[in-house]
Amino acid sequence: MPAFPTSRLRRLRSHQTMRDMIAQSPPGVQNLVAPLFACEGRDVRNEIPSMPGQYQFSCDLALETVQRWAAKGIRAVLLFGIPAGKDEQGSAAWSADAPVQRLAGMIKSQVPEMLVITDACLCEYTSHGHCGPIRNNNGKFIVDNDLTLESLGKIAVSQARAGADVVAPSAMMDGQVAAIRKALDAEGFTDTAVMAYSAKFASALYGPFRDAAQSAPRQGDRKTYQMDYRSPRQAVLEAQADADEGADIIMVKPAGAYLDIIAALRGVVNLPLAAYHVSGEYACIKAAAANGWIDERAVVLEMIHAIRRAGADVIITYFAEDLADWL
Repeated sequence: MPAFPTSRLRRLRSHQTMRDMIAQSPPGVQNLVAPLFACEGRDVRNEIPSMPGQYQFSCDLALETVQRWAAKGIRAVLLFGIPAGKDEQGSAAWSADAPVQRLAGMIKSQVPEMLVITDACLCEYTSHGHCGPIRNNNGKFIVDNDLTLESLGKIAVSQARAGADVVAPSAMMDGQVAAIRKALDAEGFTDTAVMAYSAKFASALYGPFRDAAQSAPRQGDRKTYQMDYRSPRQAVLEAQADADEGADIIMVKPAGAYLDIIAALRGVVNLPLAAYHVSGEYACIKAAAANGWIDERAVVLEMIHAIRRAGADVIITYFAEDLADWL
């Protein structure tokens, strides 16, 4: 763990929701984070076909959704953005007028008790769908790691300036936590926490999310930067590296098929641990329940308790609103 000022443990005590979310207590709504997809326009409510019950919302309707969630006890949201236009560099990601930045400001103004977490990545914003700028390396096109770090720093600062309490880098670039921490501190955002997607595996369970966020790669895949599920020991290295770079929270993604990874990291890293119950896991449960093959409520409760039992403090799930009624 790095020394002060890179590490500031008070960041984990700076918000009531943060304190409750990472407290070592039985699973409850205080441990949940609800993902939300924000797009351009007004009065937009587009259901995501592969994720029944989930929507792309314009910021006005997204705010109404957050207000409804808050009334049910949900106290943390994770924001993803869908821009009107994309380019090779993904420059809309750090625009003050991007959907994530606008919605973050609206939430902090209208629902100040809500913990606002913002996804810091480029895949939704690049025309090619990869998580950073691409360069030609002797005829092979690769994501430029260090150039991406510059972009991630700009995204994090833009989101913090808009009101984000926590910035969550998901690009899986080497050094991304250190780059973001340095950028935030340089601009005076020393209280903005970093939740690192530390063990993000190259999973087949992300398909519905890529429909929702319109972020599927136009060519190739993300296996050169997201982790190989056959190499679990790398998860420990990634988590320890992020902790050393100044992460305040680390994350495992996906959750259900990676309970062993959650348990392993819980044993070696003392930071709060988040787990992302991803879109494909949600879609599988929804599809089976729609056919009457499983009891949706029973399965979701079993899965959430399993994730918590494995060692996760924080659970990011598309079932958050349902769980607010069930728990």
